[in-house]
Amino acid sequence: MSDRAARRYTSPHEVTAAWSAVADDRRVRVAVDAAGGDNAPEAVVEGALAVAAPSLTVVLVGDEARLRPLVAGAPHVEIVHAADVIGSGDEPASAARHKTGSSMVVGAKLVADGAADAFVGAGNTGAMLACALLYIRRQRGVQRPAICTIMPAAPSPIAFLDVGANADVRPDHLRQFALMGQIFARELMGIERPRVGLLSIGEEPTKGSQLVLEAHKLIAADERIDFYGNVEGRDIMNRVVDVVVSDGFTGNVALKSLEGTAKAVLKALRAAIDHSVVTRLGALALRSELLRVRAALDPEEYGGAFLVGMSAPVVIAHGSSGARGIANAIRQGRRGVVTSLLPTIAAELAGEREAAAGAAAREAAAGAEAGEASADGAAARSEAGRAAPDATPGTPS
Repeated sequence: MSDRAARRYTSPHEVTAAWSAVADDRRVRVAVDAAGGDNAPEAVVEGALAVAAPSLTVVLVGDEARLRPLVAGAPHVEIVHAADVIGSGDEPASAARHKTGSSMVVGAKLVADGAADAFVGAGNTGAMLACALLYIRRQRGVQRPAICTIMPAAPSPIAFLDVGANADVRPDHLRQFALMGQIFARELMGIERPRVGLLSIGEEPTKGSQLVLEAHKLIAADERIDFYGNVEGRDIMNRVVDVVVSDGFTGNVALKSLEGTAKAVLKALRAAIDHSVVTRLGALALRSELLRVRAALDPEEYGGAFLVGMSAPVVIAHGSSGARGIANAIRQGRRGVVTSLLPTIAAELAGEREAAAGAAAREAAAGAEAGEASADGAAARSEAGRAAPDATPGTPS
């Protein structure tokens, strides 16, 4: 294959289409917050209807009076009534605890109670995170869940985490993000041997904040992680690695900067195309490739970001998602159920718990031995002190 062909953008549709083609006969139930997002409930229902199938039941959670006419008796779509809504202005943690009749809380509880296998929502991101933590809960051994998004890159997408769940982290959190991100890229995105990079201000391992310097050492020491080393912001969309790891604050800034840049470039390109008849004719000749690039930069094709580290798949869709974005978010939720993503994370973290328990036991045993030795030494010194007067020769008169 020529270098030119190798660097062509892979349409995200090729990725998301594969999610629907997973060879698995399990009947999956995905709960969807039908009141979440700028275009709810119409776009949410339209997206649900597009993907509902015998192997995929979509459970719409929201105001039944509004949803029932939109669903119009379509097969493989169910409605669970929820009268309340968590809005963009609500404080996330408080809303998750107190707005128990909201569509977001009811949807999360469906997963927690086993009535659904995955949860999708395009509403308040902070509230989605709070509901997931409060009701669905983390997988055992996960220190912090991370928001993992699929980023467009040339020639094909990458995984990028954390992009907003954790503004402040410790070095070992980043090491665990690297491990979970690698598993996500392999199991959900189908990348056979994902390479992981740590986002920093330079490629050298000596560059970066104290957090990055310490995290670099921990990730490099973890033999399970195929670690490339540090990557810079310019490397993200040039696909130097398959997985980029960052704290949530830096990751969110980088993500939104790239989204804004992509929109500005597309806007400038459209203005250039519309400049004259000649430029419009030139664009016509490049139409298929231009559409391919535009699709590669369209977040609707990926549907949403996956909250890795939870005990069930949770997909946070973009607030402005249309029907196509919601449909792909639901597909991503289903793929999280039928692949080995969660079992693999659980297995890897179980090994970490066993190793940590073993280290703690050894440390406790060593401490106990040191304590016994110290006690024995003190007893010996005390005995010697008592015997000393009898063994000391008398002084001459």
